Amino acid sequence: MNKIIRYVFVDLLRNKTIIFYTVLLFALSVSVFSMEDNYEKGLVSLLNIVLFVVPLVSIVFSSIYLYNSAEFICLLVSQPLKRGNIWLSIFAGLAGTLCLSFFIGVGIPTLIYAFSSSGLILVGCGLLLSVIFVSIALWTSVLIRDKSKGIGLAILLWLYFGLLFDALVLFMLFQFSDYPIENFMVGLSMFNPIDVCRILILLQLDLSAMMGYTGAIFRDFFGNALGMGLTIGVLFLWASIPLWLSVRYFKKKDL
Repeated sequence: MNKIIRYVFVDLLRNKTIIFYTVLLFALSVSVFSMEDNYEKGLVSLLNIVLFVVPLVSIVFSSIYLYNSAEFICLLVSQPLKRGNIWLSIFAGLAGTLCLSFFIGVGIPTLIYAFSSSGLILVGCGLLLSVIFVSIALWTSVLIRDKSKGIGLAILLWLYFGLLFDALVLFMLFQFSDYPIENFMVGLSMFNPIDVCRILILLQLDLSAMMGYTGAIFRDFFGNALGMGLTIGVLFLWASIPLWLSVRYFKKKDL
């Protein structure tokens, strides 16, 4: 496994897309912090990058890499290696590379300009989102053999988590505005890792007042140790379940 992980990791570090992604994130992060006189304003500006750009790059790049590496994966499968170990090694290489790119591009400027609990949570959420959407990309790639359909599904899933989910939540809030559904909204938000990270960061930045009464409900839940523990557990489940499903399907798949 170590040899496969090292090969994938080194191969991806030389990839021009990864280099461009790292440089772009670093340039944007330094620019945002340099233009803002308050580091919290800079973190709010970086929030959209973390919540939209990072998941998009993670899921699309991972999907394209997996489809382009089909022959390499078939070669590994033909060797006396366990399929589960092969798939987990590829996941570790992809996730490790994208996490390193994010840490260099966003993590280092954040630690320099905004070393605080809110800055650390922003970096932690970005790393978790990178891992989560790599895991989802592995699941979609192993599920669908056709490259165009697989990449299309990956983009649709990003659109759902990034945009459509919020639209559905707003629709439900308007339709059931006469009912006390705030507690239900806390549970519903757990079905979207991007929403969970957004809430965590906004609460750390003390912007929950902008969310009204629902923000108070979120603060009561996420502000205590039990709520934070459950939230982190949910994010790890988002990373683990798609990966487990992909490993299970990959072991049985006819390549």
